[in-house]
Amino acid sequence: MQWSPLKLTFHVRTYAFGERLIPERLGKSGVPEGVVAETWEVSDHRDARATVTTGAFAGRLLHDVVMEHPHELVGQGWHGPHFPILDKFLDASHLLPVHLHADDETARRVYGEPHGKTEAWHILWADPGATILAGVKPGLSQDDLRAAFKAQDYDAAMPRYPISAGDTVYVPGGVIHAFGPDTLIFEVQQTSDLGQSVMPTDLYGNRLDPGEWETNIDAALAELRTHYLPRPNPGLERAGDPGNRYVVGCAGPYFALERWTLTASHREPAHPWRCLTLSNVGDPVRLVYDGGEEGLGRAESCVLPAAIGEVTISPEGDHASLIACYVPDLERDILTPLRAAGHTDDAIRTLGELAV
Repeated sequence: MQWSPLKLTFHVRTYAFGERLIPERLGKSGVPEGVVAETWEVSDHRDARATVTTGAFAGRLLHDVVMEHPHELVGQGWHGPHFPILDKFLDASHLLPVHLHADDETARRVYGEPHGKTEAWHILWADPGATILAGVKPGLSQDDLRAAFKAQDYDAAMPRYPISAGDTVYVPGGVIHAFGPDTLIFEVQQTSDLGQSVMPTDLYGNRLDPGEWETNIDAALAELRTHYLPRPNPGLERAGDPGNRYVVGCAGPYFALERWTLTASHREPAHPWRCLTLSNVGDPVRLVYDGGEEGLGRAESCVLPAAIGEVTISPEGDHASLIACYVPDLERDILTPLRAAGHTDDAIRTLGELAV
């Protein structure tokens, strides 16, 4: 069977922190009027499963294709309950809730879910002065944290860092975080939607009953991890096709994220051990593969199946800007190429959870 790029339907979330950055600044078409806080670009989450729109599998759920062809789509030897990563665009015109997501152990023990939600944010646009809140300041007790959350004094509990376009922030499950206002990001994460907020309102801005707010804070504190302090990172450049720039923004056991700036054609070699998701944050490109070609417009995403073979990606204008995500073999895909590019192990460690 000849595999082709899988373009997908996307799902929209209308949470209170969003406005219209995704259509108006990023240029995504086909979104509804009103608030567009998130578009789930590549999703096999059970509440928002994408449908394939192109090729031999058009009209079928991504989930069904994954289950029928796990090795050809996701990668040789892969098995799991769903596609392993979820990609989205996210508009934080307003502050996100201060919240965390369960790690794998908590997801299994508390929720009966197969895994938690580690995520990373790649900053596409941020107003001067935009910041993130991430992690917990050293030396604070749970009583200190509870008091800060009740007072809505998040700076008393959490470090704040400035961000700018091109930064990436790796956030393991269990680490409390928020960002915004005036920020537009691309997010890659494990396929999960578990979360606990410490805010007095829900995702749609509705005020919670005081007892429910207290319960949520207690639940978040029970899941909180303090071992990791996320920081914005400009990434590390690796070698690639001449005339193009490839920056590894983050890496860990669940996913890696790279930003590609292409002024010439990019040759993506065959890698039957893993698939690749591509999200276009610039001008249109053409994807040429054995058996055909496919366009990828601005703010569109697709999956390059593991079995597709070599793919050539060419800008249709002067340059292209793409975000590529995949589940890495950390030694082969991250450590070896970054060391070859001259980066130290200390620098590589800043990309995420890496045993270097």
